[in-house]
Amino acid sequence: MLVSTPIGNLGDLSPRAVETLAHADIVCCEDTRRTRGLLTHAGLTGIRLLSLHDHNEMARVEAVLGHLAQGRTVAVVSDAGMPAVSDPGARLVAAAVEAGFAVSTVPGPSAALAALVVSGLPTDRFCFEGFLPRRGAERRRRIEAVAAQACTVIIFEAPGRLATTLGDLLGACGPDRRVVVARELTKLHEEVWRGTLAEASATFAEREVRGEVVVVVAADPDAGRAPGDEDVVDALRGRLEAGDTLRDAAAGVAGQLGTSRRRAYDLALGLRRNAKS
Repeated sequence: MLVSTPIGNLGDLSPRAVETLAHADIVCCEDTRRTRGLLTHAGLTGIRLLSLHDHNEMARVEAVLGHLAQGRTVAVVSDAGMPAVSDPGARLVAAAVEAGFAVSTVPGPSAALAALVVSGLPTDRFCFEGFLPRRGAERRRRIEAVAAQACTVIIFEAPGRLATTLGDLLGACGPDRRVVVARELTKLHEEVWRGTLAEASATFAEREVRGEVVVVVAADPDAGRAPGDEDVVDALRGRLEAGDTLRDAAAGVAGQLGTSRRRAYDLALGLRRNAKS
């Protein structure tokens, strides 16, 4: 049983969540001390806790499946929000499903959905990116994918990396793309900042940010429009200047803009010839 727990305000722990945790034989959790505090707040004592976090989840799977095989009820919680969403639990769920055990959930607080619905951006279609890679080519590719999305994008970020991420998004999406920075949702110092990426980058570069952060980025207004040669050339130029080979630049731009690799490669060749002339 996956049980959602509060992302800040303890009043958001639902009666059904309390009942489920009270009747669980074992509660798997990221931090046993934090979860023990939550259970104490709910008036629950004597519940067996088993740590389940990023570093030990795979090692715990066999033991948890053993408990399920003996008919025990296992509840899974994370430190906040819904387990398995940028938190431990997904690999355990996959293993339990594969083994034929019933998996259900007690839904509730979710930082991603909370940020989305207060953002003021379209909610009919959205993409959840979770945490972006910290550095390297994979980070660049993911940010380019965010920039090209035809729907609202939700990103989790650590407070110390927020300014860097907003700067990277500014470079990929342009200055006028709408963005929302939601911080400390449901807590005493909740903040929902709205504006453009240019404004956000300037604002948060000068601020010390604390607490949980969710960034919500508006869709690419040009998504779905067939890219012109100028669009493809501009994207190629950026990749080539960053050190990509012709082939890698063409493949990356083709995926980013939804054009053919042949077209992108031919335009990349043209750029190379013009640079040499």
